[in-house]
Amino acid sequence: MSDSIHYRRFTGADIDAAHALTVELKWPHRAEDWAFVAPLGTGFVAVRDSRVIGTVLCWKYGERASSLGMVIVSPKHQGSGIGRRLMEMALDELGARATMLHATPAGLPLYEKLGFSQVGTLDQHQGAALQPALLELPARERLRPLGVNDAPRLVELASQASGVDRTSVLPPLLDVAEGIGLDRDGELIGFALFRRFGRGRAIGPVVAPRDENLVRAKALIGHWLASNPGMFIRIDTPGDSGLTAWLESLGLVRVDSVIKMTRHPELLPAVDDEPFAQFAIINQAIG
Repeated sequence: MSDSIHYRRFTGADIDAAHALTVELKWPHRAEDWAFVAPLGTGFVAVRDSRVIGTVLCWKYGERASSLGMVIVSPKHQGSGIGRRLMEMALDELGARATMLHATPAGLPLYEKLGFSQVGTLDQHQGAALQPALLELPARERLRPLGVNDAPRLVELASQASGVDRTSVLPPLLDVAEGIGLDRDGELIGFALFRRFGRGRAIGPVVAPRDENLVRAKALIGHWLASNPGMFIRIDTPGDSGLTAWLESLGLVRVDSVIKMTRHPELLPAVDDEPFAQFAIINQAIG
């Protein structure tokens, strides 16, 4: 079978075929979700008899970091080395960078063979949210709508909290998302974005100062839940975020947990001591 398969770069013309693969696997992605992430990076496809049967996308963040995702092989062609070949092409494209991905149990053995190691987990919460209780923010702090002049500060906060350069990702995301900011005496110290995704809406990224009771992160997330009661919402949070019980109490059930993996993690800065933390990611592909 492998002799009849050829590989080439992903192009915009492949979006419909790629979307068909996600439909086949019952992933929630819309064609519009593919159309958003694909131009931010590059990718490769496996083709047999003029049909796309496998995909991988990858993204570069500055000179030291990257991520890859949308690693898909049609069920009829799994087990024939297509996924590994696509991964190898993406890793060659990314070069000597720390590379992050989120792995299902099925993909874990392949990723480990390619040099990835486990560095954490990610919880997928979703459901029709209930109305959250009103939270009192610390003195001199308030929520406010984001404006066009906030973009540089959002990039700074997102980069600091995640440990990767978000210059190439945040501005395009702001074009398709609504935003709420956390302001302290005129300085933006946190934010949460809200956008269409899959079956409904997604919250993320969420960046906020660390605090013992997670009041700031909950207030940012709670703003979107309160504004959209009963809407189907998804949010992907680090496994150690501390938000699981609170989200589930509001109807956002943890439906899945995947493994965060990194290749060359030594190239990434430590973020545990940063004053800001990322409490929800953009999505499982670009982090």
